[in-house]
Amino acid sequence: MSPEPADTEHYRKLERAYANAPINEYFEPRLTIGPGTAELAIPVQRKFFHAGGAIHGSIYFKALDDAAFFAAQSVVDDVFVLTVSFNLYFLRPVVSGTLTAKARLNYRSRRLFVADAVLLDEQQREVARGSGTFLRSQIRLDKLVGYE
Repeated sequence: MSPEPADTEHYRKLERAYANAPINEYFEPRLTIGPGTAELAIPVQRKFFHAGGAIHGSIYFKALDDAAFFAAQSVVDDVFVLTVSFNLYFLRPVVSGTLTAKARLNYRSRRLFVADAVLLDEQQREVARGSGTFLRSQIRLDKLVGYE
């Protein structure tokens, strides 16, 4: 699948909207969007740990889903897309450093998008991977907080 032409204004608006989402005050992620791609970095924090001393699976999901979502959203500039399914594979535990999720849009039709993402630890080892399916919604992007 060939990527869309770069629409850097759209990408920067999406990045600002993401940064302004209240949930991201907790996780402190950094998002970069390109044509059909997204990269997300989340610093590992002790508050993310389960009782076994490594980060909880919800952190893996957030990083992978957010990156795959924005790889899909990068090619839709009028409405918000929604995650309708996501498959996640846990490969190894993480206890420190920064997680980096890298996603790429693999399929698109008029309404449906499929994107894959890989999650890397600070040593660039693959710690998880996932694939999401996304659909166009009725929510206009210009109504999102921060999409300005």
